[in-house]
Amino acid sequence: MRRDVRLPSLTLLLFAIVLALAWFAYMPGLHGGFLFDDYANLPAIGATGPVDNWATFFRYVTSGEADPTGRPLALLSFLVDARDWPADAYPFKRTNLLLHLANAALLFVLLRRLGHLGAGNALRDPGQSRRLELAAALASALWVLHPLFVSTTLYIVQREAMLPATCALCGLNLWLSGRARMAQGSTLAGGLLVATGLLGFTALGVLSKANGALLPIYALLVECIVLSPSRELRQGRPAPYRRMMVVSAWIPAVAILGYLAWQGWVGMVRGIGTLRPWTLGERLLTEPRILFDYLRLLWIPRPFTSGVFNEQFMASKSLADPSTTWIAILGLLVLVFAVFGLRRRWPAASLAIAFFLCAHLVESSTIALELYYEHRNYLPALLLFWPLALAVTGVGRRFELIGAPRSRTTDFSYGLLSAALLLGLASMTWANASIWGNTTEQALIWARMNPDSPRAQTNAATLEMAADHPASAIARLTPMLERDPTQIQVALNLLAAHCLEGSVDPVTLEAAGRAMETSRDPGALLVSWSDRAIDTARAGSCKGFDLDALEHLIERGLHNSRFSNGRRQDIEHIRGDVALQRRDSATAMDYFNMALDEQPRIEIAMQQSAMLGEAGFPREGLSHLDHFSALKKESLAIAPGMPHIHQWVLARQGYWGKEYRRLRKNLQDDVNLEDTHGGIR
Repeated sequence: MRRDVRLPSLTLLLFAIVLALAWFAYMPGLHGGFLFDDYANLPAIGATGPVDNWATFFRYVTSGEADPTGRPLALLSFLVDARDWPADAYPFKRTNLLLHLANAALLFVLLRRLGHLGAGNALRDPGQSRRLELAAALASALWVLHPLFVSTTLYIVQREAMLPATCALCGLNLWLSGRARMAQGSTLAGGLLVATGLLGFTALGVLSKANGALLPIYALLVECIVLSPSRELRQGRPAPYRRMMVVSAWIPAVAILGYLAWQGWVGMVRGIGTLRPWTLGERLLTEPRILFDYLRLLWIPRPFTSGVFNEQFMASKSLADPSTTWIAILGLLVLVFAVFGLRRRWPAASLAIAFFLCAHLVESSTIALELYYEHRNYLPALLLFWPLALAVTGVGRRFELIGAPRSRTTDFSYGLLSAALLLGLASMTWANASIWGNTTEQALIWARMNPDSPRAQTNAATLEMAADHPASAIARLTPMLERDPTQIQVALNLLAAHCLEGSVDPVTLEAAGRAMETSRDPGALLVSWSDRAIDTARAGSCKGFDLDALEHLIERGLHNSRFSNGRRQDIEHIRGDVALQRRDSATAMDYFNMALDEQPRIEIAMQQSAMLGEAGFPREGLSHLDHFSALKKESLAIAPGMPHIHQWVLARQGYWGKEYRRLRKNLQDDVNLEDTHGGIR
């Protein structure tokens, strides 16, 4: 009996050691810097001032644009690490790692409960209970130490992918507690826990990222695969529980599946626009291949993967192009049939497969997101290693002991095998995390591992240019642009590399112009690149690249039918900035006005007016504000959801009105000062 009491404590001790090992494995990556989407999202912390009062707090948490919700819970979590920008990356990464370890602990609790609930009344042997505990600990350890999740945990902005896992685990654990209460006859308390677990944490999950909406589906999978054979609810009051599940699980699950089906219908009938280089049909053909690639990375771990660069993954054009398309679709059907075929004899395996597939429904089906990202596996893989852990610890089929009791020698051998596996995963995670702690080495390794990724090559070239090695950047980017002349990020960075060497030839300029005319929407790239390009052109440090060459290059983007109104606004804005460098205020104001005509946003009007004022043209700045005043009566389409709320918050606070009046006063003061000094600028 003493031994039975001590073993659970030993399990907890072993699991605590695993968490400490995970912390040690991730430590080298905690000292890395910000990357890519971090810069696109985190500066919002200080965009309207330090978040040190309620006004800036509400402006910040409503500023998100991803998903209709804007992911405010994820934004809120970043305030744990910084209240202003710029900030240090270390606290953000440390919080991500703590969240990763907390998720592992929540997973251990969930798997322990599922094992005992799955065994049900057959759980009589204390040895069986101990093995179920060890299986839960081992499965959680395999998950927390897996090297694939380094690119989620150490990529700061991917806290948005981690928090839905936290919400799912908390929600499932609360739901199971409520279910147990209702089985014991406590309808009110149990129902409250069920509703809080499924509805409450679904809402919190959605406020972190859209795939948080899938929590009710996870609960239904657990209910139908692991819990349905049990008869515990017959002892309580099954009717109230069933009604509660209809409201808390079935209706939300049908709603999310209906939404995904509607998205598929719209994408097939109306198309998905020009933002993606593939159609929705091609995406649906491609995702089975991607799912099996995810499974390959999960079951055959490696220290280094493609990381955040996966745009080179080619979409399937048909069932036979590439030939692996139909094989992957057939394999996916096999997995779906396996869910039903294994349900009664091997419920843990059935649940793991079903959970993995359903957890990919939002990001790997009918919504036209980018095709492939490693971080999408963070939540789907939660249960994936549980069947293996059950087998290793001697539990199989319907959670009963496998055959005769194992000898101590056999248990010791399996224990050594498990320890070796965990140490192997930890060593790979440590190696991967070490790369995340060294930005330059990371970029070069990713470039070698992703030779066909324009983003990976551009990222490496940018660091090479920063290290004053433009020749290396040119050698890297030139063949990439030759393979795909539409890659504007490659073309513009190649031009910058040539300028670092002192001159740019007409061939390179023409290649950049051709990319401007044919590329897909480059997002914020044009403005960020033009800021540096204007400095170079004005300084005259690059032979063959002056303000005229820059303006001609930018204007070629006006012939690109794929550019959105936002990009055309960027082009007119850049043309206005170039005119300012020439001290041509009238032309600059004309271009700035045309930029506003594309999208009459007050923040753009104020930015451009301020630029005119800072350049010594306050009268033109005031005139530009007047132009905006004449336009602003026209309604500007605002995305539904959080963007509307954000605009309401700004209007409620009178934020833009205050900023507008302050800018107008400053410009008028400058005009008055000019008049006082005889109009001399």
